Amino acid sequence: MDAKMEKDYIKGGAFLIENRTASEIFTPEDLSEEQRMIGETTRDFIDNEVIPQLEAMENHDWELARQLVHKAGELGLLGANIPEEYGGLDLDQTTGVVVAENMGRASGFGVTFGSQTSIGLLPILYFGSDYLKEKYIPGIVSGEKISAYCLSEAGSGSDALGAKANAKLSEDGTHYVLNGEKMWITNGSFADMYIVFAKVDGEKKKFSAFVVERSENCCPGAEEHKMGIKSSSTTPLILSDCKVPVENLIGEVGDGAKIAFNILNVGRFKLGASVTGGAKLAVLHSIRYANEREQFGVPISSFGAMKHKLAEMAIRTWVAESMSYRTVGMIDALIGEDGGNKEKKLRSIEEYAVESSINKVWCSEALDYVVDEMVQIYGGAGYSADYPAEKAYRDSRINRIFEGTNEINRLLIPGQLLKRAMKGELGLLKAAKDLQGELLNPPMPSFEEDEGTLAMEMKLAQNAKKIALMVVGTAAQKYMTELQNQQEILLNSADIIMNAYAMETAILRAQKLAEKGDAANQIAMAQVFCNDAMQRIEATAKNTIAAMSEGDEGKMLLVALKRFTKNNSPVNTVAARQQIADTLIAANKYVF
Repeated sequence: MDAKMEKDYIKGGAFLIENRTASEIFTPEDLSEEQRMIGETTRDFIDNEVIPQLEAMENHDWELARQLVHKAGELGLLGANIPEEYGGLDLDQTTGVVVAENMGRASGFGVTFGSQTSIGLLPILYFGSDYLKEKYIPGIVSGEKISAYCLSEAGSGSDALGAKANAKLSEDGTHYVLNGEKMWITNGSFADMYIVFAKVDGEKKKFSAFVVERSENCCPGAEEHKMGIKSSSTTPLILSDCKVPVENLIGEVGDGAKIAFNILNVGRFKLGASVTGGAKLAVLHSIRYANEREQFGVPISSFGAMKHKLAEMAIRTWVAESMSYRTVGMIDALIGEDGGNKEKKLRSIEEYAVESSINKVWCSEALDYVVDEMVQIYGGAGYSADYPAEKAYRDSRINRIFEGTNEINRLLIPGQLLKRAMKGELGLLKAAKDLQGELLNPPMPSFEEDEGTLAMEMKLAQNAKKIALMVVGTAAQKYMTELQNQQEILLNSADIIMNAYAMETAILRAQKLAEKGDAANQIAMAQVFCNDAMQRIEATAKNTIAAMSEGDEGKMLLVALKRFTKNNSPVNTVAARQQIADTLIAANKYVF
């Protein structure tokens, strides 16, 4: 990252050591009229043209899927973030997130769309030659050609560099010959081209990416029988002495890892938005069913247990949405108003790799919670394929595996923060050292009342960051270079970090709304979320401290934890949830 970027913009991961104000974050309320119109266009396309055809696509009508991809191209949805010279609209990343959120309503077709517009296109855009861009991107953006991304193999998922697919340069130097089998290829059965990762000469250091056109030597295997997202195609890809022109190498030999991992960052923050769109639709269905379904002579939405569920579903959805737009807002701010060149865009996205991983994990698990409660609200009907809850439940599960498993992303979150700190890119070490001084010499307790909207919650969020620093700092000091092998410690640290980011984000959005007018429900959602998140943080931190510290050090850390998690003004979460639920029930839809 160049000096100007570092000076003028919020650094990735800085949320853990810096406090922000409401005016500094981007929220959905800040969307422009154009962005809202694109969102409405996407939603209308999904609701009117895609959803009615999902059953046909679940029965593998891939010609229909092709037609819908082409229609999305005609509407400009495939090229929202693509330069105009290749047929795109050249809009900002936030607009891409708006499209992704609404595509989250589209079940498996949303996965088809994501492969076409993200992992199946961006490697060419960001790393391909001018020749590759001019040859392939316009067709992908128009929807005339279908693309797919081929990284995983039967024996290499999270360990991408363990791939066995091999590429060998021909004697005359005109083409590579590829052999191997790729797995879990979205759009596999009807793709026209595949972005394939393989090792040149079988060497890990020569892990590379190629654009491979479909042929008799590059063809899909049988459709996978999947748990969910059945309206998307998933197949293996079989490469048998497949000749690929040398011009179809993406980047240079050995660039494969760089290409794969950078593109996954894009997929992660957009997946967070997509699953938020799915959660909104699930909450909508749940509210309407709860209002229609009667037991004991009254709608089940009138029962306290149902109100609790609906409110909590809405809270988690609202927080997920808040995190998605905060993150992409920082990315766009770093790219700048001029849009930047492709290198700057990629560096800007990479800068927020930690936040992108947080979005991916937190939002996908929020969706899983929402659809699980949706099934429960529907009761027996929720287990029937005749109702929407059953499919939503099955479709959601893949999101914790896509774009790097949630476990891998949890390990990345503290790992990337520490790596940046060691490079001097983030003042994490100084913040941890300052905190250590506070632990040894606690400040005198203050008896001043907190003032302002959500002041107590903001204090809790700031303390949540201190807890994250305390746990991560202690772990780094204790295990040093062996910390990477302490996966349970890292996973727990990630949970604390994610909750701290979510808490601050919810508070700042609610404060921003309160400055503009009535935000009683949003304030209530932030209060409930922070109250419960702090309890989760306390339990996780207590178990983590016990796992790595004992004696006087352990006692000191537990005393500090107790001080940081103290809440002098606990919120009445029962009343707050009822208030939120009553608003949803009266509106008969998700309104936040």
